[in-house]
Amino acid sequence: MGFSESISSGFRKYADFGGRSSRSELWFWLLFTLLAGVGLIIVDVILGTSGGLTAVFALVVLVPTMAVEIRRLHDIDRSGSWWLIGFVPLIGAIFLIVWWTKVGHEGLNKYGRNPLTA
Repeated sequence: MGFSESISSGFRKYADFGGRSSRSELWFWLLFTLLAGVGLIIVDVILGTSGGLTAVFALVVLVPTMAVEIRRLHDIDRSGSWWLIGFVPLIGAIFLIVWWTKVGHEGLNKYGRNPLTA
């Protein structure tokens, strides 16, 4: 899945916590949110809006980011509740990053079809 497809998929599946997401879908989505966030920080500094635009953007992408991260966990056959491990300082983030870089489960799993073959 390409960059623009990942972004449109992230917004199209805004609150879809079911199914599976490929590695590229997650990482391109995270890259988009990072680049847009940095761009909005720069715009906020130029306009003197005290981070208002960045805060609005963060709220807009909060739910789709959670959804794509949970769908990515589904792709490696893990429950979406494992997403909560991210709240454990440092260790949680390390676990999530390692899991998100793993190759997805081949074929059908309890969360649906492989997103690369669907």
